[in-house]
Amino acid sequence: MPKRSEAHLQARRDQILAGARRTFAQYGYEGATVARLETEIGLSRGAIFNYYPNKLELFMALTTEDEARALRTWVEQGFEATLRVIANENPDWLGVYLENARRLRTDASFRERWKSRNPELEQRAHEYLAHLQEEGEVRDDVPLEQIGRFFGLIADGVALQTSAGFPVDVEPVLALVRDAIAPRK
Repeated sequence: MPKRSEAHLQARRDQILAGARRTFAQYGYEGATVARLETEIGLSRGAIFNYYPNKLELFMALTTEDEARALRTWVEQGFEATLRVIANENPDWLGVYLENARRLRTDASFRERWKSRNPELEQRAHEYLAHLQEEGEVRDDVPLEQIGRFFGLIADGVALQTSAGFPVDVEPVLALVRDAIAPRK
């Protein structure tokens, strides 16, 4: 059997994740049956599960990649850029984002596993926020964890509104966020 190039393997993983995203977004985790995944991805279950051992691993790979992309945007470009990206995100991305939130709420084992998905990026995000606080760009009378939680609440709200079909004008939201986190005089 000929050896496949890394580019071919990555293209196949991308194909699988793109089809899985559409399926999970449309049917939710439980409704994304193997037959539906096969149809949407255009590959057999053997081909799909050669890359991801089972449906849960496929879903985790998708959501972990999504979170990593959002964290990288935040660390590299800031919260404002991240919120703009979420407000203009593909509806399928938003559907998976919300399905992930539903699973976190309803599945304790999934929630426990989720806690260890991107520790390096989470650490970078924490360090970035600490740097902003040290530089006086973010208020220092509120613990960093609460500021991070506040950012998460805003991002979740924008994702929820956008996915429900309510366009979000992020500029006024960002003005409120800037005011809320600005150092107190």
